[in-house]
Amino acid sequence: MRSGGLIAYPTDTSYAFGCHIGDTKAIDRIRRIRRTDKKHNFTLVCADLSEISLYARVDNWAYRLIKSLTPGPYTFILPATREVPKMLQNPKRRTIGLRVPEHPLVHAILGALKEPIMSSTLTLPGDDAPLTDPVDIEDRIGNQIEAIIDSGPAGLVPTSILDLSKGKIDVLRVGRGDVSQFT
Repeated sequence: MRSGGLIAYPTDTSYAFGCHIGDTKAIDRIRRIRRTDKKHNFTLVCADLSEISLYARVDNWAYRLIKSLTPGPYTFILPATREVPKMLQNPKRRTIGLRVPEHPLVHAILGALKEPIMSSTLTLPGDDAPLTDPVDIEDRIGNQIEAIIDSGPAGLVPTSILDLSKGKIDVLRVGRGDVSQFT
């Protein structure tokens, strides 16, 4: 990933694309493969809460909420700091998605990189759900990425997305994480 590679890797919810945080070419490749535009929200996958405050402005109430739900199957939308490249931010709202998954392989990758993974759920055009089987990933996009980290089939349900950027909790996507207390 440090030298421009784009990978498919398992998380605690499904498989995802992953690349180096500032790699414009890899990000453009994800956009081409997924057929998304510049408004597509990317996520920084972090090792722990200490990294989150480097990349997002987090109020005390939001920090307590994030701490209670991580590691786990949630993505949090927060105001981005200047550490986040503009190409990763929502162009109008200047927000970024942040996530701390509960998966030993992800933590091993993060430990080796010593920085977050720029990530996007591995959902392809026309699909209703993310790809979950490394064999299917190889068949469909294996020639478009550098590596598939195979830990066997993953779940079908992506993360729940909670937007905390407006001083309140907005549920943007109901996924694997329980959001019943917020609706």
